Order: sequence, then C-alpha cells, then structure tokens
Amino acid sequence: MKALVIDDEGLARKRVVNLLNMVPEIEVLGECSNGKAAIAQINEQKPDLIFLDINMRDMNGFEVLKKIEIVPKPVVVFVTAHDNYAIKAFDVDAFDFLLKPYKDERFFKTIDKVLETSRQEADDNFESRIKELFRINGEKARTVNPSFKIPVKQGNKTLLIDPEDIYYIIASGYYAEIYTENNKYVLRESLNTLDDILDANLFFRIHRSTIINIDHVKEIVHSNHSEVDVKMSDGKLLHISKSNRKPFLDKLGI
Repeated sequence: MKALVIDDEGLARKRVVNLLNMVPEIEVLGECSNGKAAIAQINEQKPDLIFLDINMRDMNGFEVLKKIEIVPKPVVVFVTAHDNYAIKAFDVDAFDFLLKPYKDERFFKTIDKVLETSRQEADDNFESRIKELFRINGEKARTVNPSFKIPVKQGNKTLLIDPEDIYYIIASGYYAEIYTENNKYVLRESLNTLDDILDANLFFRIHRSTIINIDHVKEIVHSNHSEVDVKMSDGKLLHISKSNRKPFLDKLGI
C-alpha cells in the first residue's frame, strides 16, 4: 500500500512518516505542505492512502478532496488539532480521524483498520461519507458564516465585531489585538484559534504573529533583501514570513 502525507506543519508530517516507516505493508510516496501540491501529487502518484490535514493555510482538506480526479479514490485519514463536528459524526472504519496530539497506539489502530479494509469497501465508504461531509460542510458555511461575529468584552458591554471590518490581527502575549478602520480591540484569544474560525478565503496568516484581511491589502512591498511586506488600508506595513511568502503570493495569483 502506498501512502502520501499532507500537512502544512513540518514536524507533524515527519511524525506520520516516521510511524509509517515502521509498517512494512506501507510505502511512503512523499509529503506535501499545502493543498495545491497535494492535489497535484494525489492525481499524479495515485496513492492508496493519504493522511490529510483538515486545516491548511491555502485550503482545507475538504477542498483538496473535491479536486481529486483519480479512481478509485484513496483511503483518507483526516488529521486535525480540533475536535469539530466532522470528527464526532464520521469516526468510521473506512477512513478515520486522528486528533492531535495523538498517541502512537492510536495511530497504529488506524493503520490496522486501513489494512483490514478491502479496497472496494474503502472506496464505497469513501464515496458515501465524503458526500455527506461535503453536504454538512456546505450547510455549516451557509448557516453559520454569514452571521458570524467575534465577541469582545469592553467593561460591562460585549461588542460584536464583523470579520469583514477587521483589517488585521496581531498577537500580543496571551492576547490578540484586532484592528479595524478606527479602533483597536484586545481579545484574550490565541491567533491559532482565530485562524481556525476565520474564513480562509478572506483571511491569511502571513506570520506566526499576524493575520490579515486580504480585502484590506493595498500594496505588496518588495525590499532589496528579498523581504516582502504588505501595506494595509490604514497604511500599516506588516512583514510576511519567509515560509508564508510563496503560499500568500500564490493565493493572490502573483
């Protein structure tokens, strides 16, 4: 059985690869650090099994699966750090969910299930379960996202901030500073959490300490030292980390 590992975190990929190398029945074809590369590699290499991170910077795992063209489909093991609705609803034998951080024993339990399931059974289950995942994921986006607001407490009031009004968010210790056109709000929340709940089509994490609203990017600034910054609607200049530079420019089509 041939496997492909897809995760935007290098250490997470390395751990899965190391564990797979302990299984004689499985050959690791390679690794992918983003959704775009994953789609190309899956369609080209035709793996039997993929370990797929749900939350990646350029697209989520559902979007990757929609663009898989090979038949039969690979067996999919979702990997995520968040115990969300999909994990609770679809922890089934045909494909599985690994919730980070997971123990080695949990990983090998998944491998045992994969090896014991015939290719036809896996393919049949994949088709029915993925269709249901797409349906629920679509309904969640339609019913939740339009009315989604970020609550911020200020004294005896709680303000509800529309994500579209946010220019950028900067980490400050245990807090997140949310900047809009005329105000700054301080929220006791991690950037990781905000990155997961904000619309990936609108927001992008350009640095471990910075999330930006793409609609409020006015300029891309290239320096003489191969550094790249973004200039926001309010004139603020924010640095793009080296690791996020290419995914961000790809997302903008640059």
